[in-house]
Amino acid sequence: MNNKTVDARGMACPLPVVNAKKASEEMTQGGTLTVLVDNEIAVQNLTKFGNNRGFTVSSEKKSDKEFTVSFQIPEKTTQASASATPSTDKPADTQTSESAIASPACAPDSKKPGLVVVLSANTMGNGEEQLGKLLMKSFIFALTKQDQLPETILCYNSGAYLTSDGSDSLEDLKSLEAEGVKILTCGTCLDFYGLKEKLAVGGVTNMYEIVEIMENAESIIRP
Repeated sequence: MNNKTVDARGMACPLPVVNAKKASEEMTQGGTLTVLVDNEIAVQNLTKFGNNRGFTVSSEKKSDKEFTVSFQIPEKTTQASASATPSTDKPADTQTSESAIASPACAPDSKKPGLVVVLSANTMGNGEEQLGKLLMKSFIFALTKQDQLPETILCYNSGAYLTSDGSDSLEDLKSLEAEGVKILTCGTCLDFYGLKEKLAVGGVTNMYEIVEIMENAESIIRP
């Protein structure tokens, strides 16, 4: 058992949860994880995260801008796989072949088949544009931290700005693309906004393909 403290004060959503998730995954011996935050919303988000993970969660308000959220992290046990130990009654070349076949299972595909994220604007929600852009940036960043990533991200209308030079989310989208997520931006939209030569991540698509992908999707997320 070991204990760890994460100072997430001053961090914008979803960073407190992202850092708590990372720290909890590193605590293979279990113990108490304490996260320091400076607002009630962060406390609520962290509490929900802990409950979803099955952790025992407690929180304390020390002052108007000082809160602690504690998680009891269980010890992670490593189960030995019977196939991990080569059998002595099999030829060495057979063992090598079987190991090569089995090895990809150690790094499963993190994409969720049939999950499509639709970004139809460079803002999230209705209201102040500045806030909407901030929320969209946070959404895309949070997307990179999920255990299961979307199979495809579709960008159209002003969502074309998200995949073009100057986008605040460009690095996060490139990170998703590196993980195998297909990112497609509407060509008509790129033309309309004068962004055709500025596309910086993913490829160009058309309305026929957009409709086809959405029709075949098992689930669609629209922030």
